[in-house]
Amino acid sequence: MTDQDCSSSTSHTEDDEEQEELEEDDKSKARTAPPVAVSLSGVSATLRAVIRIKHKYQALKKRRQEMALAMAALPGAPARTSPKIFTFDGVPALASCSPPRKKRKRKRRVLYPNRRRRKAPGQGHSPTEFCLYLLSAILFVQVYNAIENLDDHVIRYDLEGLEKTLRREVFGQLGAVEALMWHLKDFLSTYVHNRPLVVSLHGPSGVGKSHLGRLLAGHFRSVVGEPLVLQYFMLHHCGLEADAPRCAEQLVSLVSEAVELGEHEEKIPLFVLDEAEHMHGEILDALLGLLGSGQPNQFLNAIYVILSNLGHEHITKHLLHNVSNHDGQHRQLAQDLTPVLRRYLEGRHPLWAEVTIVPLGLLERSHVMECFMDEMSREGFYPNRAHMEQLAAEIQYYPAVGGREYSVTGCKQVVAKVNLL
Repeated sequence: MTDQDCSSSTSHTEDDEEQEELEEDDKSKARTAPPVAVSLSGVSATLRAVIRIKHKYQALKKRRQEMALAMAALPGAPARTSPKIFTFDGVPALASCSPPRKKRKRKRRVLYPNRRRRKAPGQGHSPTEFCLYLLSAILFVQVYNAIENLDDHVIRYDLEGLEKTLRREVFGQLGAVEALMWHLKDFLSTYVHNRPLVVSLHGPSGVGKSHLGRLLAGHFRSVVGEPLVLQYFMLHHCGLEADAPRCAEQLVSLVSEAVELGEHEEKIPLFVLDEAEHMHGEILDALLGLLGSGQPNQFLNAIYVILSNLGHEHITKHLLHNVSNHDGQHRQLAQDLTPVLRRYLEGRHPLWAEVTIVPLGLLERSHVMECFMDEMSREGFYPNRAHMEQLAAEIQYYPAVGGREYSVTGCKQVVAKVNLL
């Protein structure tokens, strides 16, 4: 409260006291009034009220003047001034009547509704936690559906059945079969690719390259159809070097028709190119052009399997000198042989710089026995163990290394010997 407020409250108190004194004076005058007032009985009530108000105002004014003179006579009394119109312009900051109290900082308290039970917050589940769980579930369903879609695409090609067939009928090449199936599963899991799958299988004669190619072609014919599978034998389709340009154009035409049909049916075609060691330069150049990244999208969704005995000298030499290091482990064999074969093959043509190389090893004596058993069963002969050992002994082998005997010709002579029975 300011000094002005204090003075205003004091003045109001004084006015009240003066009003009360005036009322008491009026009452005393009324009691002691002379009989002369009777002469005014004829005056109207309104005039009497006006006169009475006038007398009261004059008495009040006189009383205020006397009190103002009395207060002015006191030492140190402030001078009274007439009231002025109050404005906020130029008003100095006035000190309050009492010193301001210091504001105390109130501690924040946890407020609870009056109609509810007061209980401290516990470790309950938040609504955001539920939303997080819901989002995680939605994400899991989306990923699961994507994986299921990939599986559906792979199931169309029945790769599990293909793998069982290759494991059962291709003897002594378990590591190569596993590597080939891994590349096929990885490529066939999606339909859109940035480059075709090109796998080049290399190995000595009689280890099962052509047999593996026939199994692949037969399986894909059953799942994608005959028009989407091309099995190209170099000596059969283009035996003369003079026909190489015409053969190259014919091969490109066949591949183009197959990939166009595969794009229309949303299937991936298969091209098995056997006896690649007899391919002429024009055909290799045409294949390299088909594998380029600048080709249309339909050419990128294709599988090429190249079968060749190129580099078989390196494979045979490496196996005979490092038989104890591998001990039948194809992964170590491929890791050691792939760089050597790639350097050798790139020297022949740049095509092999764009392919995945899978080496096939030599067949042991036990593998030759399995070839005889399978062929004799096909021809209707009873697979006698002693008879099969006798036939297997007629096959030529390399000198035993580390307790292993590797066949020189693999299973290539098995069919001819069984036909002589």
